[in-house]
Amino acid sequence: MMQLICRDTELLPDARDIARRYGFELVRNGAETGPYFLQYGFDGLELCPADNPKASVRVDFAAGANDHRRRFGGGKGQDIARAVGVRSYCPSVLDATAGLGRDSFVLASLGCQVLACERHPVVAALLEDGLRRGACVAEVAEIIGRIRFHYGNARELLLSGREYPDVIYLDPMFDHDPRQKAAVKKDMQAFRDVVGQDEDSDALFLTALDHVRCRVAVKRARNAEPLAGLSPVLSLKGKANRFDVYVLAKVAPPEA
Repeated sequence: MMQLICRDTELLPDARDIARRYGFELVRNGAETGPYFLQYGFDGLELCPADNPKASVRVDFAAGANDHRRRFGGGKGQDIARAVGVRSYCPSVLDATAGLGRDSFVLASLGCQVLACERHPVVAALLEDGLRRGACVAEVAEIIGRIRFHYGNARELLLSGREYPDVIYLDPMFDHDPRQKAAVKKDMQAFRDVVGQDEDSDALFLTALDHVRCRVAVKRARNAEPLAGLSPVLSLKGKANRFDVYVLAKVAPPEA
């Protein structure tokens, strides 16, 4: 069980709510065990490596890589926008493997209404905390307002019939290429250590094809096999990864 430390006593009620919602163990500072722990304070929720707490992972949509991508990411010309089909019409998107919400944030910044779904409790808690704080920052509040958050299994959500989006976006965890010389970013290393691999990506993908109006877009490692062995209609290749696109209909407003 992941352990949670509250750094500020006046935040203890909030910390208890987080622990209860996500199944964490609330412990006092210094009592944590294990390679990773969570800590909560006035600057938000962080995932910390026990051997280097300063190398923490926190979701912040108003600074760092998220802010840079919002301002300089290339707008509707970037690959993710082309894969999802963002043009004059901004589709509704289910980000079924939302992670830390980076792609959800990009799509929302382009005008899409996004449902960010994350099932892993640690990642979901970090994302929900980042969305809560981002909603209070003037520069990104409007973008955050286009993101709904769902803690749970995206496949179960689709099978329930409660969601039928224009586009479903998948970015499942895939194996790191050992030939890659660049160091793995600290948040991705934490992901691999805490979350592990997505073993049911094919099942989610096949369900997505049956519960979407226009298309499914899948982010893959550049040389990885396509999900479920199904060749995409088109593939957009970058230096390290690609977007496989499975088109069912034109991305356009639904007919009245």
